[in-house]
Amino acid sequence: MDYSTPLSLFDRATYDLFVPVVFVFPAPTPSNEALKEGLHRAVAAYPQLAGRLVMDMDQHQHGHGRRSIHVNNQGVLVLEAAASVDLANVDFVVDGRVVANIDAMYPGLPQPEETLGSAVLQIKLTRYCCGGLVVGLAFHHQVLDGTALDGFLTTWSRAVRQGTDFTAPTPLLDRAIFSLELGLLAHTDTVTDRVPLFDHGSTEFNASGDDHVGICRDMKTVMVSFTPEFIAELRARVGETCTRFQCLLAHMWKKTTQARGLSPEEFTQVRVAVNCRGRARPTVPSDYLGNMVLWAFPRLQARDVLSSTYRRVVSVIRQAVARVDAEYIQSFLDYGAAADARGQDLRATAPPYGAMCGPDIEVDSWLSFGYHRLDFGGGPQSLLLVPDMPAEGIMVFMPCVRNKGGVDVLIALEEEHVTTFLKICHSLDAVVAEV
Repeated sequence: MDYSTPLSLFDRATYDLFVPVVFVFPAPTPSNEALKEGLHRAVAAYPQLAGRLVMDMDQHQHGHGRRSIHVNNQGVLVLEAAASVDLANVDFVVDGRVVANIDAMYPGLPQPEETLGSAVLQIKLTRYCCGGLVVGLAFHHQVLDGTALDGFLTTWSRAVRQGTDFTAPTPLLDRAIFSLELGLLAHTDTVTDRVPLFDHGSTEFNASGDDHVGICRDMKTVMVSFTPEFIAELRARVGETCTRFQCLLAHMWKKTTQARGLSPEEFTQVRVAVNCRGRARPTVPSDYLGNMVLWAFPRLQARDVLSSTYRRVVSVIRQAVARVDAEYIQSFLDYGAAADARGQDLRATAPPYGAMCGPDIEVDSWLSFGYHRLDFGGGPQSLLLVPDMPAEGIMVFMPCVRNKGGVDVLIALEEEHVTTFLKICHSLDAVVAEV
């Protein structure tokens, strides 16, 4: 097997970096050999995960190099390690802060200049004296998004549990579904006939070429847990039907705005990741391997974030997400097709590693994924972490593995704001009277 598949427009709009995820499993756990055998079976169904990112040299010679995934069976990078302590004696989170040395639990993340040629999926298996196991993986975000990773992890765990009885799935691997000539979503009109309806040159891509991103020099990742009772109280504050994600995002927006001490007149917005598979027309199967995320941008002045009712803030979030519909997705694809026809080099607005998002925040919801139920045969994990947030102001929502119905939130903040945030994050008191 030796072929290349170009990155799609959705792939090119997302982060150009490796994302680490850490799963902590108490004993009993399957052997490393069983995990690797299952991995081999699972990757056979997802061959792009055994490939490498390469540059399309023909296009690169014209000044706008495009990346492709070289599918060549080079394989997934797997590292193995042993720890001379019991898992019960290891602290991964202390006083709400993710410990700094957790980076030893996953493969070292390739630097930007090392991305090309590196394994797009890398895994480290760390064994403890008690039989516990930490599975740390790093995946390149331009190859797959959270939904695709969820499908692969489910397949891997099932392959380990079922052994030789495993039947491989047949996920959708064709990234050409978005191309003008072959795509299910590509419009039949010519490029010149299709005018994008929205401004994607400053939303998903940076057409001006100007970078105004600050660098956060003292960033800490913190983890806070919200109980089902706390979430129920938030929903009561909203006073109408809303999801866990919507009410918690409204709460986190309020608390980060307060902890940062933003001036009342300053605008703050949330970059909300929206899975577009079910929003496109026609829809794209949930097992599509690749990225298919765009972003919604609810925006308010800091004074309004802090003083508005939870109901109003949830309404602003909901309205912004609703705008990412089939018409918007088609406009995004039309913009990409026209830019490619012009030979334009598209630069994603996704913040680079170490960037400062403040006064804004960015949020990814893993609440619909099955990461917290990952089971290789010895039961689900006791802890799930995203230990190395790429930029300040990014937060991830995930189901709490210790308290059913609860939610864990990981967020990267400047060190000077961490203490205040941890002090106020479970308070429902408004900063000023709600209106």
